[in-house]
Amino acid sequence: MKPGLTRRKFLKTTLVALPALGVVPPAVGANRKRPFDKLGIITDEISQDLDRALAFLSEYSLDYCELREIWDKNIMSLSHEELSRAKQLVEKRHLKVSDIASPLYKYNLPEIPARANEKRDTFRASFTDDDTEDLLRRSFEIARLFGTNKVRIFTYWRVDDPEKAYPYVRDRLAKGAQLAGKEGMVLVLENEPACNVGTGKELGRLLRDVDSPHLRGNWDPGNAVTLGEVAYPDGYREVRGLFDHMHVKDVLKDPQTGEFRWLPMGSGSVDYLGQFRALLEDGYNNAISLETHYRRPDGNVLESTRESLEGLLKILKEV
Repeated sequence: MKPGLTRRKFLKTTLVALPALGVVPPAVGANRKRPFDKLGIITDEISQDLDRALAFLSEYSLDYCELREIWDKNIMSLSHEELSRAKQLVEKRHLKVSDIASPLYKYNLPEIPARANEKRDTFRASFTDDDTEDLLRRSFEIARLFGTNKVRIFTYWRVDDPEKAYPYVRDRLAKGAQLAGKEGMVLVLENEPACNVGTGKELGRLLRDVDSPHLRGNWDPGNAVTLGEVAYPDGYREVRGLFDHMHVKDVLKDPQTGEFRWLPMGSGSVDYLGQFRALLEDGYNNAISLETHYRRPDGNVLESTRESLEGLLKILKEV
C-alpha cells in the first residue's frame, strides 16, 4: 500500500475499481466425467508465481485452483491491475477458481483477544475486525471477478476457552452470512486449529446453529487431527452434508515428541480412503483443494506438492 493509505481506504478504493475489470457470473459446474473431478490445489502451495503454479495444475490436467497468495501478496491486498493480470492467467490455462481463500475472521475477536505472543500464519494479511465489512464486500467482488460465489473464512484466533468466544463468533458469522445472502455469495467456513472452530464437531455445531445456506463448511480432515479428533469417521459424521468445499492434507503425530508433522497424502493418519468412499456414497460433488503443507527435507515447494498430489491421485484410484 502507498504511504498514508489505511487498510479501510485501500479496501474502499479497490472496491470501486473491481467492476471495471470485467466481472463474470459465478461459474456453472461442468458435466462430471468421474468422481471428484472438481479437484484443485491452493496455488501458493505450488509457487508464489501464479503462472508457474497454473502450469503445474495443467500438467496434471486438473481443472480447478484456489487463490490465497499471489506474487507474495495476500489476494485481498492485490491491486485491480494485479487482479486483472491474475484473471488473464487463469483464463489462459482454461482453469476455474473454486473459491477465494480469504483471511476473513482470521484475527482477534475484540471481546476475547487471543494471547499476543502466539505465533500464527497470517498469509501476508494484517487486517482486524474493524475491516470485516469492507473485507466481505471486497471478497465478493474478487470472487465474482474469478467466476466463483464462494469465499473461505475463519472464526477468529483461538482463545484459551473457545466456548466463551462461541456466542460472539456465531453471531458475527451469522451477520456475515446475511450480507453474503444479499450478494448471492456463500461463505465456506474452514475448521482451523488456530481458530475457535478447529474440529469437525465444532464446525458442525456452528453451521447448524446459524443454519444459513450462505454459511457452509470447508471441511479439512488434516486440521481436525491436530486438535485430537479422529477426522474420519468421527469428524466427518459431524459435518456430513454441511460443507460445500474441502481441503485435504495428511498429518501424523510423533509419539515421542507429541508434535504433528505434515506428510504427503496417504502417508499420515487420516483415513482418506474411507473418507473419499463416504463422500462418493453421499454424492459430494463440490470442489476439493489439496493444501499440501508438507515440505521435503530439501524445502522444494513444487516437488513437495507433487509428492502429495501423486499420493492423493493414488488414493482416488483405489476409491
